[in-house]
Amino acid sequence: MLTPPRLSDERLVGLARWATDRMARVKNPVLAERVLGVAGHRIQDPRTRADVLIAAAEVRLDLGYVPRHLAQAYAAELVCADQHHKAGRRRAAAASAAKALILAFHRVAHLDGLTSPLATDPAGYTAPLRRSRVLRALRAPRGREAPAAAPPAGRPVRLLFVHSGNDNFLPVILKRYRDHADVEVRVLNTAEDASTAPLAKGMGRMIAGGLGARNEYVEQAEQALRPHLDWADTVFVEWCTAAAAFLTLVDPGTTRVVMRLHSFEAFSYWPHLVDFSRVDDLVFVSEHLRELAVASLPQLRDPGAPAIHVLDNAVELTRFALPKNPGARFTLGLVGAGQVAKDPRWALQVLRILRQSDERYRLHLIGGALNPSASPALHRYQKTFATELEPLVAAGAVQVHGHTNDVPTALTDIGTVISTSVREGWPLSIMEGAASGAVPVVRDWPFFAGKPHGARSLFPSGWVVSSPAEAAERILAVNESAETWLKAGHEASEQAISTWDWQTVGPHFDRLLITRSAEIPAQRAVRTTAE
Repeated sequence: MLTPPRLSDERLVGLARWATDRMARVKNPVLAERVLGVAGHRIQDPRTRADVLIAAAEVRLDLGYVPRHLAQAYAAELVCADQHHKAGRRRAAAASAAKALILAFHRVAHLDGLTSPLATDPAGYTAPLRRSRVLRALRAPRGREAPAAAPPAGRPVRLLFVHSGNDNFLPVILKRYRDHADVEVRVLNTAEDASTAPLAKGMGRMIAGGLGARNEYVEQAEQALRPHLDWADTVFVEWCTAAAAFLTLVDPGTTRVVMRLHSFEAFSYWPHLVDFSRVDDLVFVSEHLRELAVASLPQLRDPGAPAIHVLDNAVELTRFALPKNPGARFTLGLVGAGQVAKDPRWALQVLRILRQSDERYRLHLIGGALNPSASPALHRYQKTFATELEPLVAAGAVQVHGHTNDVPTALTDIGTVISTSVREGWPLSIMEGAASGAVPVVRDWPFFAGKPHGARSLFPSGWVVSSPAEAAERILAVNESAETWLKAGHEASEQAISTWDWQTVGPHFDRLLITRSAEIPAQRAVRTTAE
């Protein structure tokens, strides 16, 4: 036994502090983590237990490592939040719940590494959120007083697009509806609009507002959003982040609310703050993201949950179908390697294997570089990547091109486009590269490998590989001759453009966003004024 059964809280705290100190100094502190787990579990006072577990977790996260007891630590804080809520201290409950959520979805645990406890076991990792009294209260549907209404006849359909500073995937959609004779379009950037910018941030007060804490915040949100909601027939909320949580603090009236979740939001706390009873339709960019979100968000399985749709991203792929430059056949391209999740080291492994057979192979890295200051975990990965990259650059095997605003032209030099990521939602670079006639080679993204949906369900099976060796084998086989390479690239281009081009995808958005049907695709339960 690591600790006798009758040690006082004071003695247990001493053991926990010893373990925390050791965890700050040792790369693999197995013994210290075991001691912490036992001591933390036996501390009787909930506040003390949460403090020691969180302190130890933050020590490991600050070093760029995922603590073994991360779920135990955030669950301990939720116990404190629940006590506040039971006693009617809603502001304190909100602050404590916010602390727990920030810890549970720390970027080191889910975004800056090659694994994630959420991806490994989404239902298990989020189980403390389902058990928590305060999170159950936050999830309780507040609903709407009136159902969403179809747009009236005699005027254009009014579409309001809402985002909080990231409109990267909206331009093609906005152009379609701005050019549509029967549609009026407005855009609300909640991070910049003078009325919403001061309000559409601050997780603690959003939670407090969702719990019904008495303050002016929700009233201010109502005043800021009401003119926009009253104007719109349909609101399309881009990204399930701060704007989504902020907008659902307010009853949308008869305005229909459509929300889109891309990828990283599923690994963040924001969806846990959204009142989905005020969302009519929830759009995912892929089936595997839908499965992950449904497994970790119980609201999406409850009666009255939004109607769920899976729609490809909006991208005009035909403009990428340009002639390849000489030399493209032996050039690999990795577009966008500025995140650890892209795992560009995997691409270097593929390249080294290929060059053992043919030194004509080279790699172009296109896009922003890794930012080592973002987190210790990212810094550690970047340092190793730079060490592996240096000799390949010196040998002329790798060219680093940085960011470009002209991806179609950059792809004319690329004969094989690769996806090396551990996770993806809807990988734009592969769609664009395939459309350009580059041969696609897609890693079976480890976060989703072996599950019902992932890279192997999104793409033709022949595009997907499980290892660098298998990737190199596919490239060498396709590149047996110029004819076989050209044929594979042509087939990939036809597949990409016929499946994912905006000409194919656009009508699906029309059916979702500008329907005038009397039957709205999803109508939330209406609450009565007596409630």
